[in-house]
Amino acid sequence: MAQRLRPVGPEFVGTAPVRLVFAQHMAAAPESVFHALAEDVAGWPEWFTAVTSARPTEGGRDIRLRGGTRFQETVLAGRAPELYAYRVDVTNMPGARAWVEEWRLAPAGTGTRVRMTFALDGTAAFLLVCRLIRPGVGRAFRDAVTALDRRLR
Repeated sequence: MAQRLRPVGPEFVGTAPVRLVFAQHMAAAPESVFHALAEDVAGWPEWFTAVTSARPTEGGRDIRLRGGTRFQETVLAGRAPELYAYRVDVTNMPGARAWVEEWRLAPAGTGTRVRMTFALDGTAAFLLVCRLIRPGVGRAFRDAVTALDRRLR
């Protein structure tokens, strides 16, 4: 059953009860990475294997993951080429109350340093599960960034 989450802004990334932060270097330039994240939404399933469907919507995105999880999102920031952030407004993930994902891109030599933050709030059980799945989420992030880097070469 889908539920509406609490509307939070970009500042939630710094105040969320649980923050999962991952970083990795890419050979691709920040402009190319930003384009893939923010402007080629439909292309996400080609490099992020957890994503089965990604569709831009008016002011946001509709995302479906393997296993049936769905997200309706609002883009909070799209400042090329350094920042892309979105808030989950509606999801079928039980226990979630507020959710923001932020991608920060910084030049690193001829490539890009990518830092992704999951900022989360929810029931005690939801937050515990989020902490427990940190290693798997980190692996999915690294795999996705590696696949995106290959795709952008």
